[in-house]
Amino acid sequence: MAKKTLVTGVIGADVHAVGNKILAIALEDAGFTVVNLGVMVSQEEFVDAAVETAADASVVSSLYGHGEIDCQGLREKCDEAGLRGIVLLAGGNLVVGKQDFAEVEKRFLSMGFTRAYPPGTTVETSIADLRELLGE
Repeated sequence: MAKKTLVTGVIGADVHAVGNKILAIALEDAGFTVVNLGVMVSQEEFVDAAVETAADASVVSSLYGHGEIDCQGLREKCDEAGLRGIVLLAGGNLVVGKQDFAEVEKRFLSMGFTRAYPPGTTVETSIADLRELLGE
């Protein structure tokens, strides 16, 4: 079976690089092909990279709290680019302040994300979910 390709990166004006690098390494170690776009990644860069690499999923990170704003419209951009149904994951510190994560998750799912993860989620959880979602 061919390795599944994932596009990863930190969306928006966020410059938090360490977690993104750790995530990319863990995903590679788990057997995925990882295209790590780094930090301060626009929605268009996520979409373009996913199209260029025929990615199976995009894994979007945000740590500075503005992920919800930065992620609005990403599913629609994916659909317009021919990526209808691509797995979209979002994780990190996605919103400003202390909010009930069940409500945050609901908002991300309504934006078209496949899964959303609260701060402190282990990379093993994301890997297990990706394997399930991508049929591995």
